[in-house]
Amino acid sequence: MNGEWQQGEVGDFLRSRRARIQPEEVGLPTHGRRRVPGLRREEVAQLAGVSVDYYIRLEQGRGASVSDAVLDAIARVLRLDETEHAYLRTVARPARRPRKGRPPASRVRPGVRTLLDGMAHSPAFVIGRHMEILAWNALGDAVLGFSRMVPAERSMPRHVFLDPGARDLYPEWAAVAAQTVAHLRLNAGRYAADGELCALVGELSLKSEDFRRLWADHEVKECAYGVKRLRHPVAGLLTLPYETLTTPADPDQTIVVYTPEPGSETAERLVLLGSWESSTAR
Repeated sequence: MNGEWQQGEVGDFLRSRRARIQPEEVGLPTHGRRRVPGLRREEVAQLAGVSVDYYIRLEQGRGASVSDAVLDAIARVLRLDETEHAYLRTVARPARRPRKGRPPASRVRPGVRTLLDGMAHSPAFVIGRHMEILAWNALGDAVLGFSRMVPAERSMPRHVFLDPGARDLYPEWAAVAAQTVAHLRLNAGRYAADGELCALVGELSLKSEDFRRLWADHEVKECAYGVKRLRHPVAGLLTLPYETLTTPADPDQTIVVYTPEPGSETAERLVLLGSWESSTAR
């Protein structure tokens, strides 16, 4: 990812968001046949209170000096949510200095590893900015099998799109895939100068038609919490709420913790799974 990518991305992103909104939704009359879906560029400019030429330059990636006020107005017109709004601010200004490179996997701090191991009843793991798996606890490994993955493929995007078993593991695979791509695109906007991230997107685009299709949707999403369902080959169906934590000392690393409801069927199945894994490891 680089400045040129960001210049193209801001236009693609804005066009995809314009296409979602019909003129009548924002109080504009519709007359005759329209050549483009959704709002025209001049309509967005009018509603945002900027000149058409100014808006066109922004879509062309020539708006590095665009103000927060203008971006806020465009976000309002296009009904961007908080994450999309922040993403627009990031990709609209390609000249801004990118963040520094992430620590390698070996730099997961001992205290974080101790924290993971202390979550005896909760599957937990750490992902980096490329959504690669950096560390995990025993129950996290029992659920997702990180230790059995080839190190180079120990990555959530590769797991979801390139592992044939992923579609069996996730009953709602389509939703998981869309969420994975939306989060990866969010990071691509944040770290435009990250060559490794660019290579990952290129690899997945070449190897997975589903990834290419979802990447072209330009969805962005912060996966801070939610629920995932897994069909584990030993434990059966698991319903796993999750929360994510980021420490100030390691902002590029995210701790993901599955938090099954105490006393639930899933919690009981996880206890049995943990005991089964311990017995087979002896």
